[in-house]
Amino acid sequence: MRNLLTGGAGFIGSHLCERLLALGHEVICLDNFFTGSKANVRGLLDNHDFELLRHDIITPIDLEVDRVFNLACPASPVHYQFDPVRTIQANVLGVTNMLELARRTKARILQASTSEVYGDPLVHPQTEDYWGHVNPIGPRGVYDEAKRFAEALTLAYHRSHGLDVRIVRIFNTYGPRLRPRDGRVVSNFLVQAIQREPITVYGDGKQTRSFCYVEDEIRGIVALLNSDYVGPVNIGNPNEFTILELAEAVIEVTGSSSEIVFEDLPVDDPMQRKPDIGLARSLFGWEPTIQLREGLERTYSWYKTELEARGA
Repeated sequence: MRNLLTGGAGFIGSHLCERLLALGHEVICLDNFFTGSKANVRGLLDNHDFELLRHDIITPIDLEVDRVFNLACPASPVHYQFDPVRTIQANVLGVTNMLELARRTKARILQASTSEVYGDPLVHPQTEDYWGHVNPIGPRGVYDEAKRFAEALTLAYHRSHGLDVRIVRIFNTYGPRLRPRDGRVVSNFLVQAIQREPITVYGDGKQTRSFCYVEDEIRGIVALLNSDYVGPVNIGNPNEFTILELAEAVIEVTGSSSEIVFEDLPVDDPMQRKPDIGLARSLFGWEPTIQLREGLERTYSWYKTELEARGA
C-alpha cells in the first residue's frame, strides 16, 4: 500500500517509516522539520519505495494514498510551548487537512493522540473510557486540549462521513533518535549523565511515568492500524516508575558520577501516568517486550555515538 506519514522524519515517525518499508509498503514521508530531521531518514533515501517531502500539514496537500498516519505535532513541552498557536493549528487545521485528504482518497487514517489527553489523572491506571483531568487554559493545554480536539474531530469525520479511522494514545516513548536535550525526561537524563552534568529532577521525583521503548510502540501502532477497532487505544508500557527511580537507573546504566538535583515542578505537570493496556491485549494481543533496563542500555549506546559524532 501507499502510505503517507506526516511527521515521518521525527522520532517515532522515522521508526514507523522503516517498519512499513520492511513490510513491503510504499512510504511518503512528510515533515516540516521543526522537530524532525533528515538525518533520521537518511538511510531510507536510496529506497525506491520511499519519498521525502518538506511540507507543513497546516497547508493542504493533494496526494494519492491508501493510508495516512498523522503523527505531525511537536510532542515535548519545550517544543509545543515554543509556538503554542502553531501547536494548536497543527491539531485543528492540520488534522482537518489530513482527514479531508483521507476522505477524498478513501484512505484509512490513523490519528496519533497522546496520554496527555488524561491530563493530571484522577483515575489510575488510565483506561480509554476515562475522560481525563485537563487544565484547558494552562501552558500545557495547547497540546493536551488540542489533542483532545483532534480525537473529537477524527471521530466526527468517522460518524458523519463514514471515514475509516484509528486513534492511538501514545504514552511516554523513548529510544534511538529521540533528540538529545529534547525536553523529555529520558533524553534529558541520559545526556546529562553522559556529560557528567547534574541530573535535573523536577519536584520531589515521586511523580510517576511509564516508559515504552520505541520498537514496542511501533508494533502497537501498526497492529492498531491493521485491526478493525476505531479506538482510541492506549499503547504504552504499563510498568510504572517514579522519576527518581528513572534518574537512578540512568546513573546505573551509564556509570555516571552525576548528582541528582531538584528544581520546582512545572505548572500542571501530571503526578502519575500509567496505561491500562487491557484493550490492546484483547484486541490484537499487543504488549511491550522490552523493559526499562534494556531500553535504556540501547538508547544510551545510541546517544554516546550521536554525541561523539557531534563533538559534544
